[in-house]
Amino acid sequence: MTMALLAEHNVTTTPGRRVLEIYDADAHLGDEAAMDAAETQVVAGNGYHLYLLSLQADMKVQMTIRIWDSPPAPPAEAEGHTEVSLESETGILVIGQLDRGPADEITLPRPGVYEGHAWWQNRQAAADYYNTTLDQLTDDSPEDQLVEAWNNCPDTERYVLDFAYTREPQPVDDDDQ
Repeated sequence: MTMALLAEHNVTTTPGRRVLEIYDADAHLGDEAAMDAAETQVVAGNGYHLYLLSLQADMKVQMTIRIWDSPPAPPAEAEGHTEVSLESETGILVIGQLDRGPADEITLPRPGVYEGHAWWQNRQAAADYYNTTLDQLTDDSPEDQLVEAWNNCPDTERYVLDFAYTREPQPVDDDDQ
């Protein structure tokens, strides 16, 4: 069976406090339990809010969100992967950088529940580079050395979310507003 790619969005972002978020434009309340789960699972969520946990807080990472008619399996070269689900009542997803604010907004083909998986590459390599760079800093290091180091990481940390539309969003109960 061939899988058709319906939409692809690429975003370069910086993980605020090591965290990237993806959430519906109307569902911006955080979820401590989901964030705690990301500590062990790398990617975790509560159905409306996904957290992706990087091992570094200052270097750019690449995030790709792809919408398929049926998501493909994670590639063999992925460092890790996990099942994900995200409900978007508005059809607009926000890619957040936790304490740095939104990095981007994407419009889905239609509002609804999207399911699939998240996978990642170079997460550990970027963290190793990050930690080694910090260990090599001295009080005499030039001010721009860190910025230059972050911009020259040899391994781009990358997260890919492969989703497929599965159903309409749950109707909002006006009593919950």
